[in-house]
Amino acid sequence: MSLDHADEKLVRMANQIATFFASQPEAVRVEGVATHINKFWEPRMRRRFFELVEQSDAGFLPLVRAAAIHVRRPDQVSI
Repeated sequence: MSLDHADEKLVRMANQIATFFASQPEAVRVEGVATHINKFWEPRMRRRFFELVEQSDAGFLPLVRAAAIHVRRPDQVSI
């Protein structure tokens, strides 16, 4: 699968967050990644994140995939 530039950037950013938290104690890694995404990513980014997570070959690190279940899904209602 080929990602466009914006998707590549989103995957790279999520993987960078995971790389940072990989050096933390195992007990806080998954929640740390999810908390960072929940706190700093706007709804459009999180919406696209979930679309990409559903694709098995988007390139996310395993820690990102593990954290995805703790990331809040943005409201599906468009404004």
